[in-house]
Amino acid sequence: MSKAAFIFPGQGAQTAGMGRDFYEQMGTAKKVYDTASELLGFSLPELCFEKNDRLDITEYTQAAMVTTSIAMMRVLLEETTLRPDVAAGLSLGEYCALAAAGVMSDEDAITTVRQRGILMQEAVPTGIGSMAAVLAMDGEAIEKIIADIEGVQIANYNCPGQIVISGKKEAVELAAGKLKEGGAKRVIPLNVSGPFHSRMLTEAGEKLGRVLEPIKINTPVIPYVANVTASYVTDAAMVKPLLMKQVYSSVRWHQSVEAMIADGVDTFVEIGPGRTLSGFIKKITRDVKVFNIEKIEDLEKVAGGMVC
Repeated sequence: MSKAAFIFPGQGAQTAGMGRDFYEQMGTAKKVYDTASELLGFSLPELCFEKNDRLDITEYTQAAMVTTSIAMMRVLLEETTLRPDVAAGLSLGEYCALAAAGVMSDEDAITTVRQRGILMQEAVPTGIGSMAAVLAMDGEAIEKIIADIEGVQIANYNCPGQIVISGKKEAVELAAGKLKEGGAKRVIPLNVSGPFHSRMLTEAGEKLGRVLEPIKINTPVIPYVANVTASYVTDAAMVKPLLMKQVYSSVRWHQSVEAMIADGVDTFVEIGPGRTLSGFIKKITRDVKVFNIEKIEDLEKVAGGMVC
């Protein structure tokens, strides 16, 4: 039996104008944006639709991305018969997966990531930490090479041939040299504001725990895949501890996709700006269908291409 997964991109996929057509043409999407604006105290349409300096600042990016992806998802569910069997998201996108799985309300997902973004932005002074993408080297080889370098770790297992390291700036630079000596094709510094998914953000993760304390967590209606474990979550009690740990732990996206495929998922629908996750999945396997929802016209294409 065919299974479908709704998947959601993380920080880095944001672009000015994302979601504008949904907002202007779909009342359901407009309601999501307008509610987010009321909750957060600033205009999400202005942040998302107009070119501005704030969209790439973590404390704003996270709220903008989650609002946009949730708005698109709500329209998809309203306008088509598509329904997910499982949900997953890359880093920040995990909060959209929580909303899709009925674990967290849309409003709580949006307000939580706003605080998450602030905590992550403030965790490490600019210039102290960094991240880099390692190309054409597998995770096991990278782990072995960086094992003795204090202050650096794998942040993202994205797909075969693309892994991201994170940590103290000097440690990442040292690791980059050793990885190139060890056979990595390239090690590319990333233009990010902090060493995300590294132990340098442990305190931010702990503070997020306090933000999560009053948030209502429901038993998942469908399972979602946790970044930290790359395994299905069906127990509400696991959600908050995993979200705290996610801030400073590796994102196991490659392993998450493999877990969904092993469970019979043969169709992935990426909801949100860009096609980053679709690209990763195509490098993991060519034996599944992959669709994208980022424009209104994509709704019909996706509905027509899937058996519902």
